[in-house]
Amino acid sequence: MRFAWLAGAALMLAGFLALGCWQLWRLQWKLDLIGRVNQRVHAAPVPAPGPSLWPHLTATTDEYLRITAAGNWLPNFSTRVQASTEQGTGFWLLTPLCRPDGTILLINRGFVPARPGDYNPAAPSRAQPNSCLPHAAGGPDETTITGPLRLSEPRGSVVRYNDAATSRWYSRDVDAIAGAHRLRRVAPYFLDAEADADAASPDGAHPVGGLTVISFRNNHLVYALTWFALALMAAGACLLLTRDKWTRRDGESK
Repeated sequence: MRFAWLAGAALMLAGFLALGCWQLWRLQWKLDLIGRVNQRVHAAPVPAPGPSLWPHLTATTDEYLRITAAGNWLPNFSTRVQASTEQGTGFWLLTPLCRPDGTILLINRGFVPARPGDYNPAAPSRAQPNSCLPHAAGGPDETTITGPLRLSEPRGSVVRYNDAATSRWYSRDVDAIAGAHRLRRVAPYFLDAEADADAASPDGAHPVGGLTVISFRNNHLVYALTWFALALMAAGACLLLTRDKWTRRDGESK
């Protein structure tokens, strides 16, 4: 029986040590990720990825990459997504940007406060497919927007699902929003407009940009210390069991 307890304590010791080392590896990975993201958001903007790059976009390599895009607004197809920010409770205002190559990029133009009726909006309008046609760049109505690249947020929030039929949106789900308006050739990401990127609003709203929150939970060091503390306790148990065994053997030999 004592051997079984000793074997169990030894297995627990090995397991706790392995988990602690894994958390240290996760800590280094998280610190590297934070460093890469901070470098991206402060770097010079690059052109927004085109269709050839869409299948290769990942959170690890592209999230929060600072990009710039030019095109014409499609304000009739704006979507309000419920949000809670430092400005209060309201909505993110997402408006499609029709790019010269005929693709569409959703722009999160920023935060707008809630107004009467906003919580019971009408169903989304039905645009004709292919509503964005290729056009010459540099036209008089062209707008250039800069900000971090954000990947789509599917389905909804933790407790509420998006409802396209009633235009109730709780997350910035690019595919669902594009489908609700029958927009085609829509990029699988959206752009969070910077604070000064939307001074001229196409539909009379004045959203507050630049409210992107870049935050990563990083509790890996706490987890690692917890696992190592448990490993120390398991090591102590092994030591006590072994010491008691040898004490008993010495007593019997006398």
